[in-house]
Amino acid sequence: MARIKTKGTQVWRSPRKQKILLLLEAGITLSMTRSVSKQSFIIRSMAREWKKIDRQYLYRVLNEFKYGRLIEYREHQDGSIKIVLTEAGQRRVIQANIDNLTISKPTRWDGRWHLVFFDVPEKKRRGRDALRLKLRELGFYEWQKSVFVYPYPCRDQIDFIVEFFELRPFVRYGELLNPTNEAELKLHFQLES
Repeated sequence: MARIKTKGTQVWRSPRKQKILLLLEAGITLSMTRSVSKQSFIIRSMAREWKKIDRQYLYRVLNEFKYGRLIEYREHQDGSIKIVLTEAGQRRVIQANIDNLTISKPTRWDGRWHLVFFDVPEKKRRGRDALRLKLRELGFYEWQKSVFVYPYPCRDQIDFIVEFFELRPFVRYGELLNPTNEAELKLHFQLES
C-alpha cells in the first residue's frame, strides 16, 4: 500500500490528523445509520470532538488532506460544500482503526479455541509478517508455525485484519474443542482446568 506524502511528512500519521479523519468518517457513518438514537449519539460525540479542534489547524489539515487526495470537496447548487472521504481517505481510517483493534474477553470462557492458520506465499511476505505481528500483538499464542490460537471469539477481528492485509485466500479461521496438549494452552492463557 503506497503512502501519500506531503512536504516530506506522512499526511495521516499525527494523532490529531487521524482524529480529524475519524470524525469525517463518523459523518459517513451518520448518513448510513437509520436508528435515531444512534444518530443523536454520533452527532453529540462529533460535536464535542469538533469543538476541541483549533479552526485554523483544521483548515490547514483539510487542505493537506485535499492535496494528499484523502478528501474532496463537492459543491452543491445551494452553495454549500460537502467534504467527502476518498477511497484513499477511507483506507487511512481503516489504518487508524486497525491500530486500535482489540478483542473483548467474555466473563466466562466457553471452552472453545479459536484458530487462525495460514499459508501465505513468499510474494506476499510483508502481509504475512504484518498478520503474524498483529496476531501476537492481540495476544494470540503461536501454537505452531503459521497456526495461532486464542481462547475467545474473534472472528470479526480476524476478518477485518485479513481484509486489511489483503490475505483472504491464504488465511483460515476455525474453532476447536478438546485439542491435544490443551493443558499447554490453558496454562499459557491462565485458564482454569
